[in-house]
Amino acid sequence: MRKIAVVTATRAEYGLLSPVIRELRKQENDELRVELVVTGTHLSDSYGMTVKEIDDRIDYCIPIPIKSTSEADISANQAETLVKFTELFLKEKYHAVLLLGDRYETLAIAIAAGNTRTPIFHLCGGDTTEGALDEWIRHSITKISYLHFVTNEESRRRVIQLGEDPERVFNYGSTSIDNIMRAAKMSRAEALSSVGLGDCKYALCTYHPVTMKGGSVDKQISEFLEAIKVFPEIEFIVTKSNADQGGARINELLDKAEKEISNLHVFASLGVKRYLSLMKYSEFVLGNSSSGIIETPAFHVPTINIGNRQRGRLQAENIINCKEDKVFIMEAINLSLTKKFKECCKNTQNPYGDGNTSGRIARKVLEVIKNERIDLKKKFYDIQ
Repeated sequence: MRKIAVVTATRAEYGLLSPVIRELRKQENDELRVELVVTGTHLSDSYGMTVKEIDDRIDYCIPIPIKSTSEADISANQAETLVKFTELFLKEKYHAVLLLGDRYETLAIAIAAGNTRTPIFHLCGGDTTEGALDEWIRHSITKISYLHFVTNEESRRRVIQLGEDPERVFNYGSTSIDNIMRAAKMSRAEALSSVGLGDCKYALCTYHPVTMKGGSVDKQISEFLEAIKVFPEIEFIVTKSNADQGGARINELLDKAEKEISNLHVFASLGVKRYLSLMKYSEFVLGNSSSGIIETPAFHVPTINIGNRQRGRLQAENIINCKEDKVFIMEAINLSLTKKFKECCKNTQNPYGDGNTSGRIARKVLEVIKNERIDLKKKFYDIQ
């Protein structure tokens, strides 16, 4: 029997992996088993216990520490993650493991796979996010991985530039576009009612720590919140930060601010269906999440991208970039609300795919697994 593991550690990651998991599950039989391994913040009350939102068979739940106050915390988390996933891979002897993205725990899982000679099929390599630790982590995972499923042509070129054979690098687009086609099914009224709001103008927000930049997250969030206060006619629906260093402090500040700002509504997690449905009808998306870059073009919704966290990532015409300063954030919000910019967004072309990504990834995964031709002794591909 061939066995494939798919590992998810966060709500955002699962949202991107879920359409691929569904496609792979369709092919399960006596000769193929696809196992879903859940870990990380999915299993934490502080981050919304998002394991409850996973609408699929879960084969393993592996708790790992998620405290991220200091650099030492991150390293300790990675150490325990490395040990636990090495034990899992030695036990199960998977023929491949699917990993997505660029988080620090994903790097530890990738190292565990490398140590146990478990082939890695990596999603979303080749992107650049110069303001986050994710940048070097993502490229490190690329070098450990065997197959690469990138989201755009620029990323494909970068992965090849890192020495990966073009025959193992596939640009099928982003699975987030598949999600948009399938999951954003709630009506505007249903989506707003689900977060306790009636008909209103609203924005969807996510703010993560900028891990490659010094300075206090207190200052960054203060500027963000001061800008929000200037627009009392708009309801701001905010999803909490991830478990990067500084994320817990951001969430603490958001919880405090929610009690003081009447048009601020904070949620640990909204779930894929509700999140995408709210995005679809929002006036704009605000913050520094990759979701604002990759998914909003499909809805033709303006995005205000704050700071440098996503700098270097391929962007469509609906993105407004601004500094982490109240005045610049206010100016960007005002621009996003203009009729001229709204018209510009209507004509935006999404550079991240056509909604058929997950099926293509699943077919290639199965093809490679069944052919039994994986050779982990990779040669460095030199660009001529």
